[in-house]
Amino acid sequence: MAAKWIEALTGSLEQKKQYKGFRARMDALPEPYREVANAMHRYFMYYGGVTDGDTLVTMMGDLVDLWERAAADGTAVRDIVGSDPVDFAETFAQAYGGTQWIDKERSRLAKAVDDAERSQGS
Repeated sequence: MAAKWIEALTGSLEQKKQYKGFRARMDALPEPYREVANAMHRYFMYYGGVTDGDTLVTMMGDLVDLWERAAADGTAVRDIVGSDPVDFAETFAQAYGGTQWIDKERSRLAKAVDDAERSQGS
């Protein structure tokens, strides 16, 4: 019972375990894959803004899988990310269309404009 109450406040404990496991796998990558995977992870925390735990865990698992496969195959980092690593990272993150923190603010902005329009029309 207490675990469900804690999860209601902090999020899924299972998702936290999975996330920590993905971070450990990322830290175990050989260089330069570890460096780039960590840089992408950091970028996702700023850019992606994913608020849904399931989506975040799926994205992190796919990110680690990508870099583990690249390391195992000896694929060059640039061959993965291409000439524009920012575009690669943003395209990667957009494939995980979960709820983002900015969605709430977009709705607030649209509502504020709608409310203002209605008040001017009265």
